[in-house]
Amino acid sequence: MDRTLQIALVGAGMFGGDVHLRTYGQLQQSGLLPWLGRLGLDTIVRDLGDINVRFVALATHTKASCDAKLQACRAHDMDFATYYGDTPWVDILRDSPDLDILAIATPDHLHTAPILAALERGVHVITEKPMALDASEADQIIAASKQANRLVGVDMHKRYDPDHLRIRDDISKRIGTPLYGRAVLEEPLDIPTKVFRKWAEQSDPFSYVGCHWTDLFIAYFKVKPVSLYAVGQKVKLRQEFGLDAFDSVQVKVLFDNGMSIDFINSWIIPNEFEGPVNQESQILGTRGVVESDSQYRGLRYTEGGVGTQTRNTHFTRDVLREDGSHVYVGYGVDSLVVCVEKVAEMKFLGKSLEDIQGTYPDAEEARLSVLIVHAAREVCRRNFEYTQAGRGAPVTAGFGNDGIVIFDPFAGAQHIYEKPV
Repeated sequence: MDRTLQIALVGAGMFGGDVHLRTYGQLQQSGLLPWLGRLGLDTIVRDLGDINVRFVALATHTKASCDAKLQACRAHDMDFATYYGDTPWVDILRDSPDLDILAIATPDHLHTAPILAALERGVHVITEKPMALDASEADQIIAASKQANRLVGVDMHKRYDPDHLRIRDDISKRIGTPLYGRAVLEEPLDIPTKVFRKWAEQSDPFSYVGCHWTDLFIAYFKVKPVSLYAVGQKVKLRQEFGLDAFDSVQVKVLFDNGMSIDFINSWIIPNEFEGPVNQESQILGTRGVVESDSQYRGLRYTEGGVGTQTRNTHFTRDVLREDGSHVYVGYGVDSLVVCVEKVAEMKFLGKSLEDIQGTYPDAEEARLSVLIVHAAREVCRRNFEYTQAGRGAPVTAGFGNDGIVIFDPFAGAQHIYEKPV
């Protein structure tokens, strides 16, 4: 048997063109073996250590962006087919009958179509978060995944942050019953106004990055949402940039273990902020409290003309090789590698979806974050409109066996999703 995994990537923006592309490039260069120990998968080295990875295709929206990435990669001995257009994954799947994995790093609202197309062709998927923005789309993805016996891995890289692993595996078990907490992730202004300007109005800061935190608490405690409240603000992006997009969103979720978490997200902090993002979390329990400052890890420096900077070297960092080149490591890489490794287990070791369930950020757990995002978007939209009309922000959402119900005192209760949560 040819022990090779073929990977293609759709999307080469901020994440696709950096974290995804570099990760798959070095997997092609050195295989899976160097990465397995970081993931606690050292015992499987003898079974999968000789797997080859081949990156075969890249697709972007425009020909110019795709050609630029190809030229940059050729300098590092990578060569691959290029595709561009509105639905380039269709051409990739047509031209690559032996493709094993389609990685998807398109804008938030454009994940579902390529995911379903890949699964229909019997191709595994690694997608950026959130898996989808709509609960019914999440159900479609899960059904297609099961029917094809192909995994859908979601890039929930906060799970693999070493601090968060310590909280999950140790500290969370020593602080008693979790009562409440908060999770903050604030992005710089360039994100909605430059990097993602074309689609910022189709998403919001909670949908974009808050799902990282919802997934983390779900992974910590294996919980489901019970109720939700959300509000948001539209000031700066409207007034200064002409974007009908939320500056910030605050979401409070009550989970089925009684724990209440406040998720606080924005994407308008000044670009001069000392870190790439501002992020932190806290959990208070009946016997203790744990706090994690994910932005400031202790490395701080000041440069003339630039100012004070902090860097999170846990996420990704370049490690100098003896030949002068660099290897790319960090938990941002780990979350992609673990999904590739699970595909290898299925292809070469005969594992099924059921066999590997819960060992990677899978579609079943990602669905819960999609449900939260879906409900939060609707509650936030209604509360914003009512606030603008001087009627307050009274709308909430409930999750249960009857799905998701929006409780709106002005419009009445409404089901927006009718399957058990």
